[in-house]
Amino acid sequence: MAMERWRSCQQTAQVRGKRHAITAEGFSKRWSRFASNLRIKTVAGLMSDTIHTLSTTGMTPKRQIQSWIDGLTSLCGHFDVDPLEASSLEGRIDYTSVSRLKLCQIEVSQHRIAHTLARAKANEHPYIKIHFQTYGVSYFEQEGRHIEINPGDIIAYDVSCPHSIISPAFTRHDVVIVPKALLRDRGFPSQRMPACKLSAKTGTGRIAHDFVHATFDEAAKLSANSAVGVADSLIDLLLLPLREADTMFDRVGPEAMYVRAQFFIREHLRDPDLCIDQISAELGCSKRYLHMLFSERGTTVSDYIWQARLQNCRQELEAHAGKTITDVAFSWGFSSSSHFSRVFRKYFGVVPSSIHKAQQSAANSNEH
Repeated sequence: MAMERWRSCQQTAQVRGKRHAITAEGFSKRWSRFASNLRIKTVAGLMSDTIHTLSTTGMTPKRQIQSWIDGLTSLCGHFDVDPLEASSLEGRIDYTSVSRLKLCQIEVSQHRIAHTLARAKANEHPYIKIHFQTYGVSYFEQEGRHIEINPGDIIAYDVSCPHSIISPAFTRHDVVIVPKALLRDRGFPSQRMPACKLSAKTGTGRIAHDFVHATFDEAAKLSANSAVGVADSLIDLLLLPLREADTMFDRVGPEAMYVRAQFFIREHLRDPDLCIDQISAELGCSKRYLHMLFSERGTTVSDYIWQARLQNCRQELEAHAGKTITDVAFSWGFSSSSHFSRVFRKYFGVVPSSIHKAQQSAANSNEH
């Protein structure tokens, strides 16, 4: 129900905040100003790098919001910040730099940040942000895509494109901010990178997150020359899961486009408004081309959507005896109980109530 939860959070957001421009040359000056005005302490490193801390603890609510806006502006761009229904914004950012990379450890109470279209047009922010969620749940939106971010998830996205992130409760995450130029130097297409969700629980994603932690912990001890080498290694490591995703989402070729269409459909199955118009707009291809891709595989876009929904409904009915059939059906995009029962029986050969009753009986037997 990521879409529904995102919409619920979106309705509570009353975005406020003013525009704050900053140049690369003014970056150090802003952090120096924070040190005296925004309760930032600097932990001296043994060599060239330092660790900075911004904390909003003890500030007035108005000052907390402004401090958070200033901190984000200094790091990666211009944002509106809203504490949602809370009266205050309790947050902390530990920040360091390793060569041209910026590494952050962030924890913050419920809030919403938004990089609006107006801000995107007014200022250039040529960065890719790689976000490792470590605690709590957040909801990311960019160009019509809605992504739920849970602990163990990675989301990589283009900071320069308008986007928003809603965190309904306390969250904690690690962030690496990478200049696009460093990705281009390695042949990675970064002109307009679509948001990409990955996993830090296994494989290259987990290795990359572990290395981010180690780099942050040791940053203050690195010489300038060592920092360059470590940054290069970190970028190469971060690119491993991104290259895997880039291969999966390659726009070239019908098979790759079909995979991307399947992925988008699966990600938005709970959206009752999911349709071929939405899919073609997201993938940047014509509806006719999508019809051809699915027809060549013996199905249609509509049939694929409804069959995927039915499969998920059956799995949920079998796993959760306490849920009603209507609740399950509506949560997966159906809008009519009678229609759901008809297509369920046609597809599986049994009515959903028989599966539901069997699961309830099994649950009752286990209780006795």
